[in-house]
Amino acid sequence: MLTGRVAVITGPAKGMGAAITMAFAAEGVRLALVGRDTAAIETVATQARTAGREAIIVPCDVTNPLQCEHAAEATKRAYGRIDILVNVAGGSGPIGKTGVETTPQEFEDIVTLNMNGCFHAMRGVLPTMISQRYGKIVNVGGTFGLRGRAGRMAYSASKWGLRGITKSFALELGAYNINVNYVAPGMVDGPRFRDKVCADMAARLGITVDEAAKRHAADYALQRITSDDDVANACLFLASDVSRQITGVDLPVDGGWAML
Repeated sequence: MLTGRVAVITGPAKGMGAAITMAFAAEGVRLALVGRDTAAIETVATQARTAGREAIIVPCDVTNPLQCEHAAEATKRAYGRIDILVNVAGGSGPIGKTGVETTPQEFEDIVTLNMNGCFHAMRGVLPTMISQRYGKIVNVGGTFGLRGRAGRMAYSASKWGLRGITKSFALELGAYNINVNYVAPGMVDGPRFRDKVCADMAARLGITVDEAAKRHAADYALQRITSDDDVANACLFLASDVSRQITGVDLPVDGGWAML
């Protein structure tokens, strides 16, 4: 269903970004893998090529609008079109800090990465999508942008803002046959979840990291933590034509925490 499509994926080097990249590769998508650390991206690009897929690496800092424009131009030169953008690149910001404790620089840094980065990447690819009257944009946010979270104010604010960007673009771009949607992972199992989120809870409560993970899972209806593959499958759905009549939505992938 996606065979031959061209996808720009930001933040593809590790975690859910790598899982999304390989899920798209498995569907026959031609890949433009965008990010600052090109050496780290090479590993997943090699895996995609070994699987018989086309994959180019495009150096780009998504917080720089000009670099995002150049990344889109490089993709179009390589493949002739751009069908899909998946905005994965982002950060977690300060963890365990109240809003008062968060410094202005910490707030600015995470908002710049999580909001401006997606905005710049979208503006880079949209002239091509508009001209071809086809496009699928998937912005990867988070459930803290749906319900908020104490101790994660800056991150939560950045993801709430990304939802606004997503919905406004969806309204503006529908006439050009471009779908724009938001995937909201819950806690995603992996190094950042274990080493930062669970470690913070473990230190505060005097419990082990594994016990902290179980406490997080207990908050969800399905009693389990989201995996990278769960997020990748949601992105595939929204990037394919089976979701042709869906735009501007928030899709929680969280085992039943946000419950929207």
